[in-house]
Amino acid sequence: SSGKSSVLESIVGRDFLPRGTGIVTRRPLILQLIHANPESEEKDQPKEWGKFLHSDKIFTDFNDIMTEIGAETERESGTSKDISPKPIQLKIYSPNVLNLTLVDLPGLTKVPIGDQPQDIEKQIYDLCYEYINNPNSLILAISAANADMATSEAIKLAREVDATGKRTLAVVTKLDLMDAGTDATDILTGRIIPVKLGIIGVVNRSQQDINTKKSIVAALTDEAIFFQKRYPGLSDRNGTQYLAKTLNKLLLLHIRDCLPELKTRINVKLTYSQQKLANLGEPIIERGPELLRIITKFTADYCATIEGTHGNIEIAELIGGARISHIFHDVYYKTLESIDPLGGLTTTDILTAIRNATGPRPTLFVPELAFELLVKRQIKRLLEPSLRCVQLVHEEMQRIIQHCITSDLLRFSKVHNKVVEVTSALLRERLEPTNSMVNNLIAIELAYTNTNHPDFASGHEIISRMMSEAGEEYKNRHTARAKPIADKSSPMESTRNSENTNGRVPNESGKRMISLGYLMNGGNERKNDSEHITKSTSTLGVDNFYREENTPTFKRDLTDRERVDAELIKRLIKTYYSIVRKSIQDSVPKAIMHFLVNNVKKHLQSLLVERLYIKEEITELMEESPHVIDIRNQTMHMIKALQKASQIVSDVRETQLW
Repeated sequence: SSGKSSVLESIVGRDFLPRGTGIVTRRPLILQLIHANPESEEKDQPKEWGKFLHSDKIFTDFNDIMTEIGAETERESGTSKDISPKPIQLKIYSPNVLNLTLVDLPGLTKVPIGDQPQDIEKQIYDLCYEYINNPNSLILAISAANADMATSEAIKLAREVDATGKRTLAVVTKLDLMDAGTDATDILTGRIIPVKLGIIGVVNRSQQDINTKKSIVAALTDEAIFFQKRYPGLSDRNGTQYLAKTLNKLLLLHIRDCLPELKTRINVKLTYSQQKLANLGEPIIERGPELLRIITKFTADYCATIEGTHGNIEIAELIGGARISHIFHDVYYKTLESIDPLGGLTTTDILTAIRNATGPRPTLFVPELAFELLVKRQIKRLLEPSLRCVQLVHEEMQRIIQHCITSDLLRFSKVHNKVVEVTSALLRERLEPTNSMVNNLIAIELAYTNTNHPDFASGHEIISRMMSEAGEEYKNRHTARAKPIADKSSPMESTRNSENTNGRVPNESGKRMISLGYLMNGGNERKNDSEHITKSTSTLGVDNFYREENTPTFKRDLTDRERVDAELIKRLIKTYYSIVRKSIQDSVPKAIMHFLVNNVKKHLQSLLVERLYIKEEITELMEESPHVIDIRNQTMHMIKALQKASQIVSDVRETQLW
């Protein structure tokens, strides 16, 4: 209602904006005016024309432009009075305009009409705020002269985002509709509301003039006459033509103030776009050599990532060879070290195995078969973490594929898919022999128990250490009371004590030690066992005794013989398990490197060439993705636009503005 669209039409010099009652402008209209020199145009080129961004059609009839604006508004916002933030972009080429870019926004409203939403005021406010809040834009605050300027919503909103007023220019319309006897001199000179960039008055066509098809040229002539008659002292600083020149000059001044930052932003975007275009590459002519180059580049990057010589070194996480080394020396080694050699074995399990290995015969020594059965059971526990180590390395080598995907591969989607497919298939193919070799390494250790290994402590050595430990323990426990007993005992008591030592004999200093015969034969433990069996048989019966002794748990205290046998087996298992664990820790990583990692590195390139470099399929394989073609075209268009913008900015620096 304040005449925003009429001001735009006066600046352009043509009727092209829809008109009507209520809110007509329901979408932002980005209007780019481009001065066209008629002498430099071709003969068949129209003098004035317009072009929408959403259409490739060139409009030479401005009535068609008006119709298209209305139709495009309804396509997005519907036939109701709703608004939409999606802009309509229009370029108008004419020798009668100055180079300007204007944005026509919906007028500020207070009360929803018709089927407008209740928050229409907030919607329009937010839409206008989004555009005028841009520090690189100039604000054209249009107000009607026949209303109080102190209540102008346009000026109020402009001051919210431009408190200093360096971006705001006020325009006063409808000067010819003021009440008789009133004057707008105080408004135009800024005495009522001062505006830093100035206040310019204009006189637009009335609705009757529009209905009678009064031309804008005639309207501009009448406007000049009006100012010379009513405001002769201000006529040279008001009017539509003066407004257009002022906007052009203000825009150039604003651009010049923003030149350093604007130039930097243009150069950054230009560099980025040129780099992006270089990565996309030029259209391919020789497809065969380019395919070989891509295969060679991918293979080199893949192997370099494993070796740690890739130029693009990651700093956020371990990858490639470093990750594989971490799996070997941190994950796998620590996992094996954390496995308890006696995990899952109780003293009862060990004694049961010893009894089962001896059968019905009493033994003087711990049976070797029990040791072998128990230690093999523990060695089998190394298989699962070893196979898991293979799986982790396989997953890492699979992850390296994505790390080595370059822009060349992304450019050719079919080549990319084929490379990933062939490499993944090779990794899966090498996974089976690697797992088989790891299984064989464990099977080798289970096949033969080498008790003659230099690092394996024999039973006699362990027994000697156990005797020494038992003697020290016994010495510390009984030394304090041995002497009083020896002094006060009678010869008969001494003889009785000597008989009750259960195989323990005093040494020269009167201290008793555990003898080898006691450790191996158990002293009179067999007698105690016999007494226990007799007692059990007499009280429970033979069947009950059999069931009791066949259970894996012992309901009685262990004898010295049983404790010694169990401790001996435990120490033998720990010693031999440690030897096997060190061997597996060393062999499994070597097997993985040989059968999986190095094999893939060796055969990857030849396999890719064999599967991809097929003469009949090269043309189809090297077809660029439509998405890549679109991106290249957009990037080339962006580079041209940025180069032109850079040239314009350079020209503005040399322009004399006033």
